Amino acid sequence: MDTFNWYQERSSTLQQIKPLGSCDLSNLQLRFLCPQDINEVNALCVDCFPVEYPRSWYEDITSNPKFYSLAAVHKSVIVGIIVAEIKLYIKLSPKEREVVSPSAGKFTQVGYILSLGVIKAYRRNGIASLLLNNLVSHLTSAESQNCKAIFLHVLSSNSSAISFYERKHFRLHSFHPYYYMINGINKDGFAYVLYINGGHQQWMIFDILKYIYTTVCEFGVVRWTINKARKATRRFWPRIRRIASQNTSTIMIDCS
Repeated sequence: MDTFNWYQERSSTLQQIKPLGSCDLSNLQLRFLCPQDINEVNALCVDCFPVEYPRSWYEDITSNPKFYSLAAVHKSVIVGIIVAEIKLYIKLSPKEREVVSPSAGKFTQVGYILSLGVIKAYRRNGIASLLLNNLVSHLTSAESQNCKAIFLHVLSSNSSAISFYERKHFRLHSFHPYYYMINGINKDGFAYVLYINGGHQQWMIFDILKYIYTTVCEFGVVRWTINKARKATRRFWPRIRRIASQNTSTIMIDCS
């Protein structure tokens, strides 16, 4: 399952897919999306999501390397996708920054899942879990330890998706009224987050102390204070030893 292959064969429509009942995951392969997948991914998203995406969105996720766009393929047909973007903390919007603690540093990374879907005929076969687990494994690898959280938005009425993410240890972070626009109607949404690589929610007491310490260190105040203290210690240490030695001698004479 760790091997990614590029396919040339394509199926033109989702109607050609037959329900599996119980999918044999050994016949499933994962690969990254490419520009030739646009029409097929478009058809999949129409089948999976109530939200309409512009053509430019499909062009971006199939060609722009900033996206982690992975497809689950069965018999040369894309049956599921996950699309995520890895963002730097300093590039997040103020609302998005609430997901992770700023004490981790401005170059902390956060993964945002734009889309995770499996066509209806292939659902309940573990494909969504396979795609999500692959993303989590990628972002918890040794090369991605600076990524501290994975978050996403979900319709507040989508109970099946909410249950899925909660089983995967995502936790409810915040409520977003009128986050979605579906068929001209505003719909509420939730933000869910999974903390990884030691990441955690912002502004715990530890975060505040660490953030203050980090900020002070950036100005060199702590380093300057420590250097001054060391110099003072080296300067006065002989005098301190001499006084201590004299006091010890006086005590010994008094005792005799």
